Amino acid sequence: MGPPSGVATELTILCGPYTTCLAPGDRKNRSKPTRGRKKVFEAYMSREDVSAGLKRKTLIQGPLRINPKKYHEAFIPSPDSTRDIFIDGVVARNRALNGDIVVVTLLPKDQWKVIKPDGCDNETTETAQGSDPPGSSPGACVLRDPGKGDVNSPDVVIEAQFDDEDVEGKQDGSREIKDQKQLSLGAGEDGDCGWKKALLTSDVTTCVVYILEKKHSRAATGFIRLLTDRNSELFKKCAMFSPVDHRVPRAYVALADCPPDFITRPEDYSNTLFICRIVDWREDSNFALGQLAQSLGQAGEIEPETEGILTEYGVDFSDFQPDVLECLPQSLPWVIPPEEFAKRRDLRQECIFTIDPSTARDLDDALSCKPLPDGNFEVGVHIADVSYFVKEDTALDEIASKRATSVYLVQKVIPMLPKLLCEQLCSLNPMTDRLTFSVIWKLTPQGKILDEWFGRTVICSCAKLSYDHAQSMIENPEKAFVAEEIPAISPRHSVDEVRQAVLNLHQIAKQLREQRFMDGALRLDQLKLSFTLDKESGMPQGCYIYQYRDSNKLVEEFMLLANMAVAHQMHRSFPSKALLRRHPPPQSKMLKDLMDFCSQMGLEIDCSSAKALHESLNKTFGADKYAEARKEVLTNMFSRPMQMAVYFCAGTLEDETLFRHYALNVPLYTHFTSPIRRYPDIMVHRLLSASLGGNRKPLMEEGDIQQQAEVQELSADLFFAVFVKECGPLESEAMVMGVLNEAFDVLVLRFGVQKRIYCNALPLVGFQFQKLGKKPQLTLMWEPESLEQDAVQQVITVFTLVEVVLRSDNVPLKYSAVLKRPGGEE
Repeated sequence: MGPPSGVATELTILCGPYTTCLAPGDRKNRSKPTRGRKKVFEAYMSREDVSAGLKRKTLIQGPLRINPKKYHEAFIPSPDSTRDIFIDGVVARNRALNGDIVVVTLLPKDQWKVIKPDGCDNETTETAQGSDPPGSSPGACVLRDPGKGDVNSPDVVIEAQFDDEDVEGKQDGSREIKDQKQLSLGAGEDGDCGWKKALLTSDVTTCVVYILEKKHSRAATGFIRLLTDRNSELFKKCAMFSPVDHRVPRAYVALADCPPDFITRPEDYSNTLFICRIVDWREDSNFALGQLAQSLGQAGEIEPETEGILTEYGVDFSDFQPDVLECLPQSLPWVIPPEEFAKRRDLRQECIFTIDPSTARDLDDALSCKPLPDGNFEVGVHIADVSYFVKEDTALDEIASKRATSVYLVQKVIPMLPKLLCEQLCSLNPMTDRLTFSVIWKLTPQGKILDEWFGRTVICSCAKLSYDHAQSMIENPEKAFVAEEIPAISPRHSVDEVRQAVLNLHQIAKQLREQRFMDGALRLDQLKLSFTLDKESGMPQGCYIYQYRDSNKLVEEFMLLANMAVAHQMHRSFPSKALLRRHPPPQSKMLKDLMDFCSQMGLEIDCSSAKALHESLNKTFGADKYAEARKEVLTNMFSRPMQMAVYFCAGTLEDETLFRHYALNVPLYTHFTSPIRRYPDIMVHRLLSASLGGNRKPLMEEGDIQQQAEVQELSADLFFAVFVKECGPLESEAMVMGVLNEAFDVLVLRFGVQKRIYCNALPLVGFQFQKLGKKPQLTLMWEPESLEQDAVQQVITVFTLVEVVLRSDNVPLKYSAVLKRPGGEE
């Protein structure tokens, strides 16, 4: 598509007898209803009334989270983070989109809705606890209308851990809240308007009265269609944009922005993806007003779909502008200035190496481990000194802060920094002098810290090891590796020296890890899907569940140790300015409901602390080969009540007990070890430097990066859908994770993906849902295969093992899980 036409630039939409002209840049929602048209939404409160209501505690604020599978359900967290608050329907959301920071008010009690326990954003948890939707009765034998339900809803590939360090808060797509103090909800000067009492019930329902901050990008991918009423005036001016994500409204777009032959040949564009930006959504319309930004290409192709995902989530994947590139060293090849050596500790002769995924190009961190004469070890964590190149208040600093993080897709990386920095000058590439920030400890073999040093350094990595290389050394401690089996080693050091350093680090890491869990840490491992790609086409050739091994654990332990050490150093120096990361405890109501459910299932899970939960989940669930699968299902359930870890400045919270990191069970934590790909780490480097007398104290602003996690999951989901299409159908065992009235969720064990199976899609005579206490159960009655046979009964409950076949749907990038008949075919 070419540039927007004049009509699009001054978008004119005929809505009934009145005309609205809207400039594309005008994103302000109208407050005044149009005369003669019925209002669909309530007008927003004034900012003054909102401020007063928040101060009096008659209103509360929070990030809006819309259920991706049931888009009429939305939630915000309660102010004390013990539960979710329900917002029922599109009208009650009042034109707010997923991720927006909204202000809500309590609806009258007669408008409260009965909702499923927890009010969480994924039906798997709700239904695992066995609740009924309004109007249904346990034990009813029903057949589902094929026209209903979210059969084509996208499924999320469960990926990795709570956070980048694989141990932190839940990734549920919600954004972080910058002002934690505003969420305090006690009895205000004018009373609390029933909030405290209302939040004790499970049915409290609210509506949005104001959007404090539009966090959603207001961009969406989707398809354009002609309007159905060909005789209307609107038909001559507008088309309808239908987003792929049902959480985004449909929108009128100007025909002048559509392809020239769209009106005469609309069928040619039935499978073409477009990007639309929502520019207004009036009180008197179910539909928003949008502007088509561009055509992406055919739905179902990887690159158009990927570009759509990035645009929807506001990821800047454009080329870096000239003013940004001017901030980079201009004289190449760049060498470290001689005067810089005088300011740093020279470690270039030390045996220092990196351990990363084999495909990694941005090498943030390196390790060293030197035996000392007294039997102890000098262990170093050496992190790329990105803040040397990214100076404050420059164009480069501004774009890095806006991008906030590199985004890792299956097939490529959208970098936070220009490639000259992230892949060359900052990356700790082997046999190359690099500037670093180091934390060096004197450790006992048991991992006890005897001494600690922070400072700027110069290193020269002697080897670029992959996790596979390090794992091979750990698994074969006596093996004499030959040169062909590992990457090139610097002439200054031997293969055996590197091997012994890896083994020493491994032994210390095991002690650190054991002590960490004895001290009460929690880890919720979830399956992560990885792909092998064709080198020429980039299409997925195969996929596998990523194995988290001892080499990964080795690196993780020392990164955690460095992050904790830097957090304490910053907080000692700047008690009110330290940029830290806290992880609040899980939502108590959700956790209690889940514990009650487990008790009904005969599983006694102790949730009294992170340590107790970790120990409970790591008990063996039976002695058969499916014990790990049952553990995986439970781990997935218990990840749902977990809250998100958030960045904060120490001075914004008076109560230091709130600084704690629940999953790690430590008082102070920060992010220091990934400055090439994460902007908050650059800020931490600046603070650490200031604490050592290196430079002025930087201005503190919170990095807002949580949304990027969703993009990575969607990229994996996209590639897996393509893989099913290219290589399917794929058979696998699956374990039931949750049971609804008319469907159930399964964890596909071979691939680690979750799918929903609908009863109406199966050749059943009927089915029956019932609850035994809180334990939900579906009984399926399969059609006989012949007249002589009886119907086959199959009981579905949590942990039931079933056989499924994954096959591609006719819809682009959609695939279904088909349940195989017990002892037979699909």
